[in-house]
Amino acid sequence: MITVEAPGLFSTVQDRGRPGYYAMGIPPSGALDLYAHDVANVLVGNRRDAATIECTFVGPTLTFDEFTVIAITGAAAEVYLEGMRVPMWMSQVVRANQTLEFRRLATGARSYIAVRGGIEVPSLMGSLSTYVASGLGGHHGRPLAAGDTLQVGAAVVPFSSPCGGVDVPDSDIPSYPSELEIRVVPGLCDYRLTPSALEDLYSTPYTVTTEANRTGYRLAGKPLEFKPRPAPFGAGDDPSNVVNLGYPVGSIQVPSGTELICLLRDAVTGGGYATVGTIISVDLDALAQAKSPDVVRFVPVSIDQAIAARADRESRVQRITQNVLR
Repeated sequence: MITVEAPGLFSTVQDRGRPGYYAMGIPPSGALDLYAHDVANVLVGNRRDAATIECTFVGPTLTFDEFTVIAITGAAAEVYLEGMRVPMWMSQVVRANQTLEFRRLATGARSYIAVRGGIEVPSLMGSLSTYVASGLGGHHGRPLAAGDTLQVGAAVVPFSSPCGGVDVPDSDIPSYPSELEIRVVPGLCDYRLTPSALEDLYSTPYTVTTEANRTGYRLAGKPLEFKPRPAPFGAGDDPSNVVNLGYPVGSIQVPSGTELICLLRDAVTGGGYATVGTIISVDLDALAQAKSPDVVRFVPVSIDQAIAARADRESRVQRITQNVLR
């Protein structure tokens, strides 16, 4: 059992999400940085779909009541176990009644704590992830609070018995710069932008605002102009309005052309704004680690390039897995 002594700013239980319920209006939720989540699980010998604790900016203080193995990945934070600094991206032995404490965050926005066996909470629609907006899943459908107790599960890989000190090669540890390039597959409605606005989308910087959370990131920058047209029946008068549209995870809206909104894993599944592009799945990890006032530049790519980037991420996780299981 794990006792939450202090919850941090916004700590939730997340796994890889609950796909398949978009038609019911339920987003997938799950870890915003899937690479960091997966690698944390690999380091402690868990299945990749085991639940971790996702920490935003300020992580929690946790006391463990029994011997276990943990790993912390993602945003670079100062983490201490009984006063001793804990390295990131490395498995760590924890003994009974020891306390883990997060302090200063250096780079990035979200860290992930994996515990051998995974965090055990009731499964909802095939997932352990927390969807806070509707109070679904995770630990009582909400962020962790002081005094909560978490059970440890049994989501381990058969025959794996990792110990402390298993780490990730430097080449496979992401950096979280304050200026980043985010790859985008153009569409579905980018034809609604004027040619100059479409050029601006991929040539000008955008700044992450303070409104950046699991639902979506608002980005400030040069306004984008939509082509004038009569309002379609059933849509609003704003040129960015459409009658109705499904929103993939990572889709980019530009309400009134004034501000970009990048929808993430807790976002609504559809609505009445045109989407001008979709961030590729690999770069959703990078965006999840951005914070105000980081700068984002969008780069258009093809679907084939997006698939290749996803395959490369998978090969990196498989390589780390093989190193851990040696």
